[in-house]
Amino acid sequence: MNWKNLSIASLFAALSLGAVAANAQGSIKPHTYMYGDHLDVAKVLSVKQGSGCGVVETRMTYLDSAGQIQALDYNAVAQDCAQDN
Repeated sequence: MNWKNLSIASLFAALSLGAVAANAQGSIKPHTYMYGDHLDVAKVLSVKQGSGCGVVETRMTYLDSAGQIQALDYNAVAQDCAQDN
């Protein structure tokens, strides 16, 4: 197998894994964080904040140590307005 075919096969494999992850994210029921919760985060996939200033709702999508996609909702200070006084 030459490098061109290997590169193309790798690209399609990566894109298909991304599509599977995107489909799975839509069907995940998020857990709402409570103080003291034990989190099993192996890799963060995305963090999305609500719009506005001050405290906003934030959702983190991540892989746990078993490779399962999980979602966590929590409140955080908005990054867009962190420098505003």
